[in-house]
Amino acid sequence: MAEKFTFTYEEKRKMAAQTAEILSEEIGLRGDATEAVLLIPEVEAGNITLEEVEKTKGESVARILHGLERIRQLYEKNPSVESENFRNLLLSFAEDMRVILIMIANRVNLMRQIRDTDNEEARLEVSQEAAYLYAPLAHKLGLYNLKRELEDLSLKYMEHDAYYHIREKLSATKAARDAYIERFIKPVEEKVQAAGIKCHIKGRTKSIHSIWQKMKKQKCPFEGVYDLFAIRIIIDCPIEQEKMQCWQAYSIVTDMYQPNPKRLRDWLSVPKSNGYESLHITVLGPEQKWVEVQIRTERMDEIAERGVAAHWRYKGVKGETGLDEWLTGIRNMLDHSEGMEAMDQFKMDLYEDEVFVFTPKGDLYKFPAGATVLDFAYHIHSKIGNQCTGGRINGRVVPIRQELKSGDQVEILTSTNQKPRQEWLNIVKTSRAKSKIRLALKETQVKDGLFAKEMLERKFRNRKIEQDEGTMFHVIKKMGFKEVSDFYKQIADGMLDTNAVIDKFLELKEAEKVITGDNVARSASEFELDESKIAGLNQAVNDDVLVIDRNLKGLDYQLAKCCSPIYGDPVFGFVTISGGIKIHRMDCPNAPELRRRFGYRIVKAKWSGKGSSQYSITLRVIGNDDIGIVNNLTSIISKDEKLVLRNINIDSHDGLFSGTLVVMINDNTRLEALIKKLRTVRGVKQVERI
Repeated sequence: MAEKFTFTYEEKRKMAAQTAEILSEEIGLRGDATEAVLLIPEVEAGNITLEEVEKTKGESVARILHGLERIRQLYEKNPSVESENFRNLLLSFAEDMRVILIMIANRVNLMRQIRDTDNEEARLEVSQEAAYLYAPLAHKLGLYNLKRELEDLSLKYMEHDAYYHIREKLSATKAARDAYIERFIKPVEEKVQAAGIKCHIKGRTKSIHSIWQKMKKQKCPFEGVYDLFAIRIIIDCPIEQEKMQCWQAYSIVTDMYQPNPKRLRDWLSVPKSNGYESLHITVLGPEQKWVEVQIRTERMDEIAERGVAAHWRYKGVKGETGLDEWLTGIRNMLDHSEGMEAMDQFKMDLYEDEVFVFTPKGDLYKFPAGATVLDFAYHIHSKIGNQCTGGRINGRVVPIRQELKSGDQVEILTSTNQKPRQEWLNIVKTSRAKSKIRLALKETQVKDGLFAKEMLERKFRNRKIEQDEGTMFHVIKKMGFKEVSDFYKQIADGMLDTNAVIDKFLELKEAEKVITGDNVARSASEFELDESKIAGLNQAVNDDVLVIDRNLKGLDYQLAKCCSPIYGDPVFGFVTISGGIKIHRMDCPNAPELRRRFGYRIVKAKWSGKGSSQYSITLRVIGNDDIGIVNNLTSIISKDEKLVLRNINIDSHDGLFSGTLVVMINDNTRLEALIKKLRTVRGVKQVERI
């Protein structure tokens, strides 16, 4: 805004007159808009109020001045104008589209006036705003000359040497360039029209700003930018003949001039997502110069220049569908004088589903309508959200559920004693805040659960009762809890009496004593294993001693086939539905799932006495298919009298073999020794237990 410079009252009046002239002559906006511009210095000087303007000049003029005042206040918050959020907020604050047009005219005028200023920093800032904000808006509104002037003046002030270098080069080559364009267009036009295609062809030189962008992108000097201008062939034909006539014109041009296949852009067969349709080809024209040729119809040209997205997105400037449609509608009003009266009644209702708010530092964020202070807090940081107690909006303290409005400056108030609550999920609007609250609640629940668990264990110790996890899992299930976390949460919340839990524990513990067949406690030395109970459970007679749960021996069990545990393996027991117990290795592939889903059915198990049992284990061996390698493997097994080879299965393919060895073995110590010996056999690459 002009406030970045200091002007006297007379200078402001002069600049207001110049801005009004730009509005009238170059934009075509007259009436209330120009009258409002001429009143800006008077309002700023306090010579007249908005209420007096409304009485004397009408509500429309007052509304425009009010919109300009809101924009001025917005700039006082020092926002980052490069962000798209600021552009959207600017448009929503304007209320009346004429405010935006006045701002564009004002910026063009300001850029013209600051050529000789000594305030280099302010000139640079104004130029950056012109390039990032006002030039794209002017382009979308169809104010191409103003857009080009804003970009070129911005480059002139920000990249002085580059600007004058390109301008001098263009001046030196203008006559030759114009003549070349004429020489290129004339024969093409004759051939295209001779083919029965109705069209007009025009050439345009790129702006200084556009050429500079090309030089930077391609990292080349001015002479290296071969497409200083483009030729546009615009065909007038019925919609059903568009593609045919465009490709026919393309064929004529490429027959006359050698095309560069790498530079063909076919947005005719598959239009861009924004609706842009055209054929672009670069050809080698007269004097061996590359020329860009764009081929499109009148309809395509209209869409490219005026349609939703238009050249704005084509040049890489982001936009939103609602914004595009709205600005396009305004541009159409400008293009038809009879639509000018409608401007007086036009108010902006864009972004009714979005709000834009500032941090105290001037950063700008976008939220959905209905978002609250708590949404803002979680957007900044999870910790700030978790500790949020309220906020300060425009200096006024508000609660966490206060809804945000566009232009609000929001500061978050926190307390280390604050913790997220379940009802916060009904306060926030954004999914980001909801997910962070759920995560925080889950973490709090885990902490509360640990506290409750410690409290319960302390109660057990006070009553001199030894607690074990297996029985506790049964207690939790019997008390109707599907999740352990829910059980401990109710204890933490005081909803579940710990004494009731302990009583249930003792009840189940008493019932478990019948597992041994009687209630008489006996020592391990007195217990004899009933061989008939476990006959056929293993592939060999099993007289090794396995202690299950709390020093219980002689229980029926099976060795799980999924992992085939042997003596010495770290193991655990799993209580099956039928009541039997299956023994799994700790590293069994199914162990994680069993623990996750059926933790309450897991019991401890360990080997405590070695008998003469043998176990069937399977080894996978992979190696080179050398002569005699199988004999070498079987020889190692046969030399050990305590090993029995039950089965061998070898497959050979492309010089490699893979196979399985089924061996009867006493324990895992002997198994590890066997695996080490097998790995020493020449040609063996891998030996592993399966």
